[in-house]
Amino acid sequence: MASLLNLRPTPPVLCSKPPHKLTHSHLHTYICFPFKISNTHNQFLNLCRSSSTPPPSQQKASQRKRTRYRKQYPGENIGITEEMRFVSMRLRNASGKKLHLSGDNTENEEEHEEEDDDDDEVKRETWRPSQEGFLKYLVDSKLVFDTIERIVDESENVSYAYFRRTGLERCESLEKDLQWFRGQDLVIPEPSNTGVSYAKYLKELAGESAPLFLSHFYSIYFSHIAGGQVIVNKVSEKLLEGKMMEFNRWEGDAQDLLKGVREKLNVLGEHWTRDEKNKCLKETAKAFKYMGQIIRLMIL
Repeated sequence: MASLLNLRPTPPVLCSKPPHKLTHSHLHTYICFPFKISNTHNQFLNLCRSSSTPPPSQQKASQRKRTRYRKQYPGENIGITEEMRFVSMRLRNASGKKLHLSGDNTENEEEHEEEDDDDDEVKRETWRPSQEGFLKYLVDSKLVFDTIERIVDESENVSYAYFRRTGLERCESLEKDLQWFRGQDLVIPEPSNTGVSYAKYLKELAGESAPLFLSHFYSIYFSHIAGGQVIVNKVSEKLLEGKMMEFNRWEGDAQDLLKGVREKLNVLGEHWTRDEKNKCLKETAKAFKYMGQIIRLMIL
C-alpha cells in the first residue's frame, strides 16, 4: 500500500502533553501522521476509481446478461380481443382475402372490407345458397347461440357474469325467424352434426377454462356482426325477396354493443397468463373454423 501511494517515512513528530481539555483549535497540534504523501490528491482519487471499476471484459459480460424482453404479439398492447382480431385477419388472408391495417380505424375498415369480400363470395357462380341450406344454417346458428347464452346465464363462474344481457343475444331473434319459416309450411330440420359437435365442445370448454370459452363467445358474436350478417342479407335478397331477418336486428347499434363486450373482455384478459392468452388465440382459430363450416351449410 505504501508503494502504491508513494509514501515515505518521516521522523515522528514530538507532541507536547495535551491539556486536560482538548479544544477544536488544538486539534492540528496533536494529530500526527507517521507518513507524508508526496503524490497529488488526484492520484489517490484515480486509485480509488480504478479499484472500484471492473475491467472491460467484465463490463461486456454484464452487458450480455441484461434482460431481453420478448417481442409482443400483434395487438397485445391494446388487449386480448385485438390479438384475436389479428388471428381472424390472418385466417382471411390465408384464404386469399385482403385487409388493410392502419391507425385506430382498422376495425371499421375491416368491416367494410369484409362486406366487399362477402359480396363477392355470394355473387360467385359456385356460391348458390338454397332455402333448405339456409334453414340448416339458421338452425345450427340458433343451437350455437343458445348454448353460449345459456352457459353465461346459468354458470356460477364469476367471469361469465360480466357477459350477461349484453344486448347481443341472438337466440330469441333466431327463434322468431324459424317461426316465420314454419308459417310458410316449411319443415325445420334438426341441427347438423357440425352444430351439435360445436355445441358439445363449447359446453366442455366452459367447464374447463373461462378464458378459452370466452374466446369462442366473443368470436361468435364478432364473426356474425363483422361478416355473417352481410351474408344473411344477401341470401335473403336472393331467396326471400329481401325479407329483413330478425337475426340481423339489434336493440341499439351492434358495433357499440360489441364494443362494450370487447372492453370487458380486455379488462378480464389483463389477469390471464401469457400461456392462457396463447391458448385463447388457438381457440379463436377453432371458433372461426366451426362458424365457417356452419355458413357452408347454406350451399351443401
